[in-house]
Amino acid sequence: MGLTVRTPTIPNNQRIPERYARDGDNVSPPLEWDGAPEGTKSFALVVEDPDAPSGTFRHWAVYDIPPDTNRLPEGAGSHKGGAGLHMGVNDFGNARYDGPQPPPGHGTHHYHFRLFALDVPELKLKPNSSAREVLRAARAHALAEAETVGTYEA
Repeated sequence: MGLTVRTPTIPNNQRIPERYARDGDNVSPPLEWDGAPEGTKSFALVVEDPDAPSGTFRHWAVYDIPPDTNRLPEGAGSHKGGAGLHMGVNDFGNARYDGPQPPPGHGTHHYHFRLFALDVPELKLKPNSSAREVLRAARAHALAEAETVGTYEA
């Protein structure tokens, strides 16, 4: 079957609840996954909006997730819930989750929650690495990739 990722609070290709939006509670949604390939030594997660006016905008990056992990609870990307997680700096300039905040009237945006099963236990990134750098490093070590998509419109 292969690697799959889902969030129980956002059905694939459905609207992201206000709770997870930047202008809402700005809480990261819960995520669950299974089907990691043999040899998986860690995971990385990147959340991207390819519909942003200035090009792909990265909202969250988590890396060096232990291989025996199969979920991130709601709020794992917030300051309080993020203890112990390695997070890259998103395109808002924060090392945490920042939810959807598309420009008013810009139409529906698609938020891709992309999970990578990696062949290394650590990506060996510098502190305050950008979400783009996390993505680049994850792609270089990916054994498998899965995604789920949520939508949002201001």
